[in-house]
Amino acid sequence: MATITSVVDTTTTTNQGKPGDTVQINGTALATTTRVNFGSTAVTPVSVTATLVTFVVPSTAPCSGQVSISVTSNVGATSNALPFFVIAAPTTTGLSVTCLPASAGGAVTLFGSNFLTGTQVVVGAVGNVAVTPTQPAQVAFTAPANPGQVGTVSTQPVTITTAGGSSASGTTLIDYYLAPAITSTVPVTGTAGDSVTINGTGFVGVDTVTFTDIAAATATAVFTPISTTQLVATVPGGLAAGAGTITVHTCGGNSNAQAFTIT
Repeated sequence: MATITSVVDTTTTTNQGKPGDTVQINGTALATTTRVNFGSTAVTPVSVTATLVTFVVPSTAPCSGQVSISVTSNVGATSNALPFFVIAAPTTTGLSVTCLPASAGGAVTLFGSNFLTGTQVVVGAVGNVAVTPTQPAQVAFTAPANPGQVGTVSTQPVTITTAGGSSASGTTLIDYYLAPAITSTVPVTGTAGDSVTINGTGFVGVDTVTFTDIAAATATAVFTPISTTQLVATVPGGLAAGAGTITVHTCGGNSNAQAFTIT
């Protein structure tokens, strides 16, 4: 009668795997095998020799957990059984940040489940990052820069690949932002309380408008977004008169420092 000595998933090289993986059953007297018993599911072998039977883990395999593997011969004799562990597919639920500067990328923590066998995080078309998770529900990585970005905001799906497969794409997203740029202000001078129209590009998700005075002191301005190319800010108080600058900040970083004279 056939005897099984080991079962090896060819993807993980262990007795763990996922549906669709090829598994090798090693043993003796296997030549008459006609069926692989994957738990309660009968699977037709892909190949059979006296010492090796291969099969593909069926799509009907449980989502996770242990199953017993044995083989049955053409005369109905069944071998001993060995355990095989189905690895659960990973899922993602969120990120520690929602956006990054396209010029640099940055530190991110991905949250979800079934991460422990993870090998890489995929950030859409931007790139892949090798990871070695130490916790089942989160993994930290450094998202790469997106130097080829053209639009102000580029939304990318974030997925993780593990021995259990890849998480669903589109469930967890991150936005890459280009830095804003100021092209002009109207007027070019002003005093505390004056309204200043700031023109430029990339004014998406603006969180701070900063005025810097001649002594390098800074003050944050109250502002109103008008469009992706224009906003109106109020010159803040407490700054010294003289040549200064204005900068605009978004998730993409700081804009250029546009000249502005405080009177």
